[in-house]
Amino acid sequence: MTIERYVRLFAGSFVLLSVALGAPASPIFVSTNWLWFTVFVGANLFQSSLTGFCPLVNILKAVGVTGPAAR
Repeated sequence: MTIERYVRLFAGSFVLLSVALGAPASPIFVSTNWLWFTVFVGANLFQSSLTGFCPLVNILKAVGVTGPAAR
């Protein structure tokens, strides 16, 4: 799996989890403050699209995830 796919996987998972924890209609609702985490992920994706810098990419490279053939 490529680094780009890992970034999408992590971002999507974090958004879904934080909405599930923050939406009052959710069966696993904890607090509406979890919605701030959704805002953080969205802001990070936005700044990453403008600057090309994504902290998760650096973490994935440090862990050893490489290019397209990293299966």
